[in-house]
Amino acid sequence: MSRRFHPAFLVAAITFLALLVSAGVRSAPSVMIVPLQLHFGWDRASISATAALGIFLYGLVGPFAAALMMSVGVRRVMMVGLALMGASALVSQYMTQAWQFTATWGVVSGLGTGMVASVLGATMVNRWFARNQGLVMGIFAASTATGSLIFLPFLAWLTQGGAWVGVVRTVGIACLALVPLVAWLVPESPASAGVGRFGEEPGANPARKQSGSPLFALQILWKVRGNGTFWLLFGTFFVCGLTTNGLVGTHLIAFCGDHGIAPVAAAGLLSLMGLFDLVGTTASGWLTDRHNPRYLLAVYYGLRGLSLIALPFMDFGPFSLGAFAIFYGLDWIATVPPTLAIANRSFGEGEAPVVFGWVAVGHQVGAAAAAFGGGLVRQEWGSYSPAFIVAGGFALVATLTLLMVRDGNRGRLATVAV
Repeated sequence: MSRRFHPAFLVAAITFLALLVSAGVRSAPSVMIVPLQLHFGWDRASISATAALGIFLYGLVGPFAAALMMSVGVRRVMMVGLALMGASALVSQYMTQAWQFTATWGVVSGLGTGMVASVLGATMVNRWFARNQGLVMGIFAASTATGSLIFLPFLAWLTQGGAWVGVVRTVGIACLALVPLVAWLVPESPASAGVGRFGEEPGANPARKQSGSPLFALQILWKVRGNGTFWLLFGTFFVCGLTTNGLVGTHLIAFCGDHGIAPVAAAGLLSLMGLFDLVGTTASGWLTDRHNPRYLLAVYYGLRGLSLIALPFMDFGPFSLGAFAIFYGLDWIATVPPTLAIANRSFGEGEAPVVFGWVAVGHQVGAAAAAFGGGLVRQEWGSYSPAFIVAGGFALVATLTLLMVRDGNRGRLATVAV
């Protein structure tokens, strides 16, 4: 093997694939809303509630998954998560009642995606990379966009004529196909591969192995319960989830359908967002290694809020929707690298993945609220417009909050300024 090759690159590639497939699983319900409504007669609010449950569990599992990665191992957690996603998707093709949809796509899939989520990326970054952490985390975060870019148009094409079984079979097989790949190609740690972290100076002390039981995750939560930085990150990430996969990821295709746009075309719009987010989030990681992450977050939330408020007032023509997709897509999840950077600086690389897992719970609580609330608003008001305007307002509040804090010593954030 060439001396230039470092196992961290292979680990990063497999992790990217796993995160990409997990993103495809999470995005699948967005193309299934209308087909399930037509096939089973389920109302949109109940379908959205199942999507919201899956999103919530996806976030809640995160900190516990990060802790388990420290004890039973990253590879095992990845394999179990992929197996749960694949099995739940394939079993759901036989469902006939709403509770079965909730059990498979709400509960089991939510647990599986939570094991293969942003905390996996955070753990791999800190475990395998001593430098370029922001850039690598940006690439991992961009896998969500790439997953949409690859999966959504094809999944939407599978739903033509109201079909939905092809969707669950596709994502199920993709998940299960990755399990042996992870088992064979992912070393547990740099030490097990006989190397140090990428970019680490020769002779550097390896990171101390920490306890990783589920109790450890709760201990970390108790430890940071009064920390202002934690709650700042939790609150802004709540807004991140509210304004991305919860609202746009779940309801944009249906919103476009209200304006006469076919599902395949609407999925193409999400894919265009994914393409530009791939660029924007990777660039965000590069910027995070060089600039104050708090200011980056303030800019990202501000731009996102303005784009969401503007969308309901557009004519939903090709030009206006294309402009929205580009503008919004550039910072879809560009918030992830600077958020992890602040967590690393404030809590240390050993505990940061678990802290980031709890911060990600805020993201998914916000996403779940938007997934359910968006469907409820559409059902009660007959339009998605109020939901998008309110979400944009939340993003602007996040920007103002970030601008009101001061940087403390050694790069840490202080309390909110009065």
